[in-house]
Amino acid sequence: MKPSEKLESLQIKLPPAPRPVAAYVPGVLVDGWVYISGQLPMVEGELQYQGKVGLDITAEQGFAAARICALNCLAVAADLTGSIDRVERVVKVTGFVNSARGFTGQPSVINGASEFLGHVFGPAGAHARAAVGVNELPLNAAVEIEMVLKIR
Repeated sequence: MKPSEKLESLQIKLPPAPRPVAAYVPGVLVDGWVYISGQLPMVEGELQYQGKVGLDITAEQGFAAARICALNCLAVAADLTGSIDRVERVVKVTGFVNSARGFTGQPSVINGASEFLGHVFGPAGAHARAAVGVNELPLNAAVEIEMVLKIR
């Protein structure tokens, strides 16, 4: 099943690529590689999860935020390449978690992105990853995800 068909079977519509919140582009396509800038958990231009995971929101809410970020990354990839069906492999995911002092569950939060990518791409969704706890994120977002994809 193609990734676009998998999204449809999950009843998920690929949103338009989010607009940057500062002086950068959402992603760059170079020689068969897509480098996607950090994406926040935005839905229709509205930030869905704000604050520190482990203080203001739960790890489960952070998981949901990471899933939205990953979907937004796919929207950027589709915008740059014409279709997520051109993704040959998810290569690298870097997840940043706006973490409360003492919160160490960053890997489980970023699993929201990793598991989603596995559902959409199957084995081609398995990727190298970093899950990093940070003191603050832009707009007080709970999570930010960046990606590197190999394109057909």
